[in-house]
Amino acid sequence: MKAIANLLFEARLLKEIPRSGFQFLGSGSESVADHSFIATFIGYVFSQITPEADALKLLQMCLIHDLTEARTGDLNYVQKKYLSVDESRAIEDLTEGLPFGNAVADIIKEFNAAETLEAQLAHDADQLALVLELKALHDAGNNGPKAWFPHVVGRLRTSIGQSLAKQIMNTASDEWWFEGEGDCDEV
Repeated sequence: MKAIANLLFEARLLKEIPRSGFQFLGSGSESVADHSFIATFIGYVFSQITPEADALKLLQMCLIHDLTEARTGDLNYVQKKYLSVDESRAIEDLTEGLPFGNAVADIIKEFNAAETLEAQLAHDADQLALVLELKALHDAGNNGPKAWFPHVVGRLRTSIGQSLAKQIMNTASDEWWFEGEGDCDEV
């Protein structure tokens, strides 16, 4: 149980680790845990509209795809030009002593290989979580995300991910808030 308790503390640390790319935008912020939540929720949506996908595996990948960042931090693409992360060692160290360590390691490795449908959907959920954040920032007046959109959308691997990205880009981030606006007097 000690190894499991340590894993839980390690996963909890993701709430404290900021995603580093927002520094370049000049506004916005998000922790790795914040990102993992929305990526997992997108994975849930994908599991509901892609019945051929193994929903449990997809959700597991979305949930733990960045777990190693509790040890390595979140490196943006500029930092990755100068630093290399030994993710294999981080996976080995974080799963040591866990009765289900091999399962955690296998899920992360499958996500990284991006060969299965579930891994490709999880990858797209990861990217779409960023698209949502960028779109919200753009809608709030930050023009920085405009240059990022083609790069992030260009990394999508599935037609369903590409279709959802297109819809996100064509939907105001606060549109849902104003649906049924006449139903209440306060905003």
